[in-house]
Amino acid sequence: MGEFPDFPTAAVVAAEAACGIPVELEEISYRRGAAVWKATGPEGAVAVKTGDGEGAAVTQREAAVLKAIGWPGYLLASGGDEGVAWLVTPWFAGPSTWHAFAPVRGAADGKSGALVASVDLCRAVAALHSSGWIHADLQPSHGIHTDHGVRLIDCSWSWRTGTEPAAGFRGGLTHLVAPELAASIEAGRRPVTPSVAADVYALAGTLWTCLTGRWPLDYAAAGIEPVRLTPAEIRVRIASRCVPLDTAAPWPAFQDILRPVLLGRANDRPTAAELAESLAKVAG
Repeated sequence: MGEFPDFPTAAVVAAEAACGIPVELEEISYRRGAAVWKATGPEGAVAVKTGDGEGAAVTQREAAVLKAIGWPGYLLASGGDEGVAWLVTPWFAGPSTWHAFAPVRGAADGKSGALVASVDLCRAVAALHSSGWIHADLQPSHGIHTDHGVRLIDCSWSWRTGTEPAAGFRGGLTHLVAPELAASIEAGRRPVTPSVAADVYALAGTLWTCLTGRWPLDYAAAGIEPVRLTPAEIRVRIASRCVPLDTAAPWPAFQDILRPVLLGRANDRPTAAELAESLAKVAG
């Protein structure tokens, strides 16, 4: 992850206001110029994200998105100066979707819990879509399953219909980008516009990955070593649909719901709400 940057003084003040004094910091992640800490104090815990360099603009955009979406109590504070941006959100207690599927990946009896997590994630995405927003970066760690429902995190690229898309958007996590979105990106069209259909593709791909522990596309079957390719080169293969779907089948009934979402045309994909209803009928 690299050496963590300094924690901005203003962010310390905001964390103390939310958690009480003293605040204890735990380093969580640091990627592409954005660092995340868990700040814990006598009155609770919060997540603090800071961005520097190219990460500053992304962090500023996420703060603006959270303000615009208006989830109650979600954005606690934000700010920045001199090329550094930061934001503070509640620390959502609960497993990510990836961790909710861990018993199933380990061959334990966890299908009923994983199924509930899947339906809950789909319904959270459906609620976001019904408000006119698209997440645009759904992946296994971006849904947190709390006692009060699923909380979607990492909304840096989220987009609202009718507004200008982000100039730096490249489809979210490369391995979960929908083929039509990959084609648009590699055709050089700018800015790239996210879509509900592409979000549903990433949602199905996220659930497939959480179940199997593998990306939805079988790169090895296509003679591809993704670690040797750039994201742009991988998107070209995804856009061409030359990479087959992964054949691992630990839960056929569950995967039978996801398979047509990942293989079909964008216009034929269900909504997130419809995907939730279909998954809810699968036997756990």
